[in-house]
Amino acid sequence: MPDLLWDDVREFFDPDLMGSLPDVQVADTSVEDWQAVLDLVRSQGWSCEYSEDGVAVRLPRAADVLARSEGADAVLRVWPAAGFLVIFRAYEASSIDFDVDLRELRGQDGVNLLCRLMRAIGRRLGKPVTLTPESDPLHPVLGFDVEADRVVLLAEPRLS
Repeated sequence: MPDLLWDDVREFFDPDLMGSLPDVQVADTSVEDWQAVLDLVRSQGWSCEYSEDGVAVRLPRAADVLARSEGADAVLRVWPAAGFLVIFRAYEASSIDFDVDLRELRGQDGVNLLCRLMRAIGRRLGKPVTLTPESDPLHPVLGFDVEADRVVLLAEPRLS
């Protein structure tokens, strides 16, 4: 059974309400957590591309990514599935931040893709993963709950 049903969460997948690139975050992280995410990408065989200041380079270790991101725009693009792009931005070790494009996540299949990604990262790190509207980190709407071992609603949809 899926973690969430499209009919229950469709509002949270609306780019007009959430922004087309809502924010996904794992808080209270470390360099080791970042490395675990990079290792997850590799172990899952997900396609990826790492770039610094727009130039594609070989994906380094997390410590190097975080050191370089202070002076460069370090971006990791990951495709966990065809047509589903996730953009990781290495701002700091203490938070793993990434964007998903809601225009790529339509219907139940889109919900399932996002839940699989959030579960994979949350399980690997043993930490909550939250989805918030674009540039609105104080209002999470969905999240991976470590104890429940699934993605759950963190806000009630507004019925329109």
